[in-house]
Amino acid sequence: MAFKVWFITGTSRGLGRVWAQAALARGDKVVATARSVESLAPLVARYGDAVLPLTLDVADRDAVFAAIDTAMAHFGRLDVVVSNAGYALFGTIEESSEPQARAQFDTNLFGTLWVIQAALPHLRAQGRGHVLVTSSVAGVITFPTAGVYNATKWAVEGLTETLASEVGAFGIKVTLVEPGGYDTDWRGDSAISAEPLPAYEELRQKIKAMSANRVLGHPAATASAILAVVDAEAPPLRLFLGKAGLPAAKQAYAQRMSTWEAWSAISEEAQGAA
Repeated sequence: MAFKVWFITGTSRGLGRVWAQAALARGDKVVATARSVESLAPLVARYGDAVLPLTLDVADRDAVFAAIDTAMAHFGRLDVVVSNAGYALFGTIEESSEPQARAQFDTNLFGTLWVIQAALPHLRAQGRGHVLVTSSVAGVITFPTAGVYNATKWAVEGLTETLASEVGAFGIKVTLVEPGGYDTDWRGDSAISAEPLPAYEELRQKIKAMSANRVLGHPAATASAILAVVDAEAPPLRLFLGKAGLPAAKQAYAQRMSTWEAWSAISEEAQGAA
């Protein structure tokens, strides 16, 4: 195959933009989506007909299906489908309002679900394709003051792992991409903050102090990793981006195993008599 055709959500900036540029730079075709199509003008100016810019809010299910259909009609196939659009809600569990929580799930979880559901009939008909879903280290471990965001990423992990077990027989590959901290606007314009309660100010200050010397990754450095994954004959189900993920996961799972084992006798009693 001379080139791949990508469908990527959330390409206005951040990692989605980096991956779109990497694909285009090597001669692939990209259906680039964003809530503001004007943000995609530089891609069109540089890569011309190789990029199809589409306005898309992934929380709108009908719009997602229409965008996938448009992509298929335009390029004739989809080789890589990347569900990347999302944002972070910052606030403790108590602080997060109902509208904020629902909106977070609508984009991060349901937006991913709609992209997958819209793409699958086409990928099954092709007998091939690769679905990449942007999760997070926060889909493996949790961080205080980002509870609803954490919950969306844990849900995305469960959704995508199940997907892999369902569609492998159709020739469809699935990868969860789990970035650590990167120097994007994830905590800037892309983020939403809940109304703070004074009771949690001490916790916020503690987290701020702990994060003061945190080293963020360079977004551009992720491009080669994503290209390697989509070109792999047997890509991984999960891929950490950056150095922080694996050590954090090892520590978290060691603690979980220790707790499960310490309480295993109680767990076995809960089985009941044979």
